[in-house]
Amino acid sequence: MKSQTVKDLMIPLSEYVTVEEDATLFDAVMALEKAQAAFDQTRYRHRALLVLNGERQVIGKISQLDVLKALEPKYEQMLEGAGISHSGLTREFMKSLMANYDLWSGAMSDICRKAAALKVKDFMHEPTEGEHVEEDATLNEAIHQLVMGQHQSLLVTRKSQIVGILRLTDVFSAVCRAIQACALDG
Repeated sequence: MKSQTVKDLMIPLSEYVTVEEDATLFDAVMALEKAQAAFDQTRYRHRALLVLNGERQVIGKISQLDVLKALEPKYEQMLEGAGISHSGLTREFMKSLMANYDLWSGAMSDICRKAAALKVKDFMHEPTEGEHVEEDATLNEAIHQLVMGQHQSLLVTRKSQIVGILRLTDVFSAVCRAIQACALDG
């Protein structure tokens, strides 16, 4: 089996939903809604699964990132202590932040005005160097970047020009197909 590269799984920039930097949040939401309406139903939708105990109670969740991390156990050592509870962000603490800073009060009642007034360029995330991957990079390299950076996607470059996007969902799907192809003895 030929080793896959980023280019094999990326979505070309021309096929990905985009908005201009001067667009409003409203424009961005409308663009996303339009893209969702045209969504290819054969593509991977679920991004996580729930784990049930013997009494059919949910006891955990496995995300795509968890599966990729599990395939390289050294990540557990590297990322140990990086969880919410280890950084002091317990549920109670997060609730107290909402109350102390009056977060989200009135947000939903004023949503239309905010969506029309907020410019995309004022709140967008500017990708770091760690969120770029060359189109000829191996899938292993891309997985490493996704896991270590805890990214949902990477921007794919060709000679420092962005030519597409590599989604965690598509990488996860490729890994699942590789696992399914294994002839495991039960």
